[in-house]
Amino acid sequence: MKNAFLRFEGWMTSLAMVGACLMLAIAATLGMFQIITRFVLEQPAEWTEVLIRFSLIWMVFLGIPAAFRRGAMISVDVLYRWSPPKMRRALDWLVCIASLVLIGILIWWGWDYAKRGGVQTMAGLESLSMFWAYLAMPVGAVFCVLGLIGQLIDPQRHELETAQ
Repeated sequence: MKNAFLRFEGWMTSLAMVGACLMLAIAATLGMFQIITRFVLEQPAEWTEVLIRFSLIWMVFLGIPAAFRRGAMISVDVLYRWSPPKMRRALDWLVCIASLVLIGILIWWGWDYAKRGGVQTMAGLESLSMFWAYLAMPVGAVFCVLGLIGQLIDPQRHELETAQ
């Protein structure tokens, strides 16, 4: 059961990371397109600004689960180093529970915010609802839940191990 969950979590975290990388590539491509249209063709494409911001928001919220899964929480690393070995597992549970509470709030209010923002349209792209931009928060948070539970089951501290 544990291995099945970790395999599923690994796939989902990888999927989120692929999505984050894709959003970064979209933002970079649109940025180059914006530079070419603005400074070379002297015909700016205003819609690219909105889509760059949109893709960067999605990139961040889809990249966070991988950071949680790898144990890349600097303040927790400091506490972990200062804690005696017997306290470290308790600290893992405390961090996981506190993070899950925060992520639960992000899911709840993020979904509410996305629904409320559904009546707004994006400036420069009147045909696209802000729902899709705000949806990044609850979607990324759902991926974070899997990463946090995976981190609790199979702790990885890549940041702590490679710190100098």
